Amino acid sequence: MPATAPSITEVSALLERPLLDLVFEAAGVHRAHHDPSKVQCARLLSIKTGGCPEDCGYCSQSAHHSTGLVKEKLLGLDEVLTEARQAKSDGADRFCMGAAWREVKDGPEFERVLDMVRAVKAEGLETCATLGMLDPAQAERLRDAGLDYYNHNLDTGRSHYDDVVSTREYDERLNTLANVRQAGMSVCTGGILGLGESHTARAELLAELASMEPHPESVPINTLVPIEGTPMADNQKVAWDELVRMVAAARILMPTSFVRLSAGRTELSHEAQAMCFLAGANSIFVGDELLTTPNPGPSGDAQLLGMLGLQAMGERA
Repeated sequence: MPATAPSITEVSALLERPLLDLVFEAAGVHRAHHDPSKVQCARLLSIKTGGCPEDCGYCSQSAHHSTGLVKEKLLGLDEVLTEARQAKSDGADRFCMGAAWREVKDGPEFERVLDMVRAVKAEGLETCATLGMLDPAQAERLRDAGLDYYNHNLDTGRSHYDDVVSTREYDERLNTLANVRQAGMSVCTGGILGLGESHTARAELLAELASMEPHPESVPINTLVPIEGTPMADNQKVAWDELVRMVAAARILMPTSFVRLSAGRTELSHEAQAMCFLAGANSIFVGDELLTTPNPGPSGDAQLLGMLGLQAMGERA
């Protein structure tokens, strides 16, 4: 691929290459920039669940959908610290906190989140948060509290975005990422497969991510977990080879980024996950749940990583 930002046409051609050729190249790129025996493990905790005013068509936490999810208040600091310590014990080296907000609002709840960041950081964990949109001052306050990463996914390509969510503009997502980068924090941003997107929309997403300078430090690639009561509950399942193609293309386009297998892993066989690791995935979420969706438990992940000869970065050799 050219050194300059790739075009959508170039990314589309990359995704269309014969699968084994694509994985072979991606594996070489991965080994040139990362230790192929190591997998970064993160734990994602919902610190404020449900009642989000956004209408994202895939999300159980949207107030626009009747999914049976019970709205909960922002967790207390002690609860979050207990979860962070357990995550570290389970081998996680990054702890991510997610709140179902459209945007951060200054006030007591934001102050509590800042306290959470400080406390989790003091436990020796990398910190990450996903709280919705941020303005520059809020980004700087999170940085000053010790936040390492901020997650704000693009979800899909620009041409398909309006079919997924109508309460936020695509450029608003990019503006938040720019505020995160300007504040000096690392950027975590990726997308979701299975939202009814076209091949072109997937290429658009990867081209957008790969055009960022510098590249996002973390690129989560999710597959839709269909949830009853959401508009996308009956969407077609993503084939395993399509996920592998996205992982491999992301690795080739963004050689130094962490590429994370995120939501949807419960639907993947061990063989499919192994192919993703070979293609350059080097990060997963650990724990029984991702916000409100199921995730393979610690014992299942330990078995898989052991089978493949992989080791969590947070574990001692």
